[in-house]
Amino acid sequence: MTTLIESDEHKALRAAVSDFARHRQASDNGTLWREAAELGYIGVNLPEEYGGGGGGITELSLVSEELGAAGSPLLMMIVSPAICGTVISRFGTDAQKREWLPALADGSRLMAFGITEPDAGSNSHRITTTARRDEASGDWLLTGRKVFVSGVDIADATLVVGRTEDSRTGRLKPCLFIVPRDAPGFTRRPIDMELHSVEKQFELVLDDVRLPAGALVGDEDAGLLQLFAGLNPERVMTAAFAIGMGRHALGKAIAYARERTVWKTPIGAHQAVAHPLAQAHIELELARLMMQKAAHLYDAGDDVGAGEAANMAKYAAGEACVKAVDQAVHTLGGNGLTREFGLASLITASRVARIAPVSREMILNYVSHQTLGLPKSY
Repeated sequence: MTTLIESDEHKALRAAVSDFARHRQASDNGTLWREAAELGYIGVNLPEEYGGGGGGITELSLVSEELGAAGSPLLMMIVSPAICGTVISRFGTDAQKREWLPALADGSRLMAFGITEPDAGSNSHRITTTARRDEASGDWLLTGRKVFVSGVDIADATLVVGRTEDSRTGRLKPCLFIVPRDAPGFTRRPIDMELHSVEKQFELVLDDVRLPAGALVGDEDAGLLQLFAGLNPERVMTAAFAIGMGRHALGKAIAYARERTVWKTPIGAHQAVAHPLAQAHIELELARLMMQKAAHLYDAGDDVGAGEAANMAKYAAGEACVKAVDQAVHTLGGNGLTREFGLASLITASRVARIAPVSREMILNYVSHQTLGLPKSY
């Protein structure tokens, strides 16, 4: 059985990433991405033969968590190396691996991921983006819409989840296509979000986008296996993102509670302040344990076990993050809503882990049906 106690190598990686994130000088995410890539952090999960670190989602989630805990989260780590890099390294053709993995590993190219649709959400069985073959040329023609796709404007391509018709049954099955940013018929529109983030959200329209046969990732018949090869790491990485954010908020609250003095006593000496912070810390640590379990299972090749654990980790981390941020704001009182302390923006940001990439309610549906064996409600 895999132990969840971190190895010396993991402890050293955690310390190195934390030190890097806390002492770097640049303030923009673009520079942070390049600096992290130069140190090998962005592609730590990708195969060594393609310039990666040869690690797994365990190592990548650790990097993401520590960047977030230092207040320097990189949302595109969830998308580019974790989802897209993992799918291509597991199922891509040799040509796709040669073209994309070295660039994803060194951070010089990014790839976005498009699955959610206006009417289907993340329900892969209701996705209407379809691909059909042009028999004359062998090309694919991809048509459909996607929403809430992160970072399309800075990504060189988008890994799009579409559906193709099974020649034997006539049923539609999910398939993955690499769509270049400048492909004719591929357009994007920014979504006006109340949440302020460096990475923008987009609606995509694909109008008979012509793609070569080599744009299809993996086997046309692999279907859900390939899709969930990307979705399980996405859930693990979302958990890491949330845990890092929660730790960042909690760190600010703890520092404030130590220093803020009322009636000659630091407010952190009062149990009404101290106990909720302690509870938030415990819940973040518990969420981290489940995240580590999910990452280890995935890296060990147990896709079924990883699916259950990744969903639970994402749920636990989302809840713990929201609680940590809320308690941090309450600890600071009015100061918690000022720009000086930087917590107010996290009130909205922390909710993302509850909503994306799958809602907490759908995770509860998954656990009640898949884990507990209760009748399906949908």
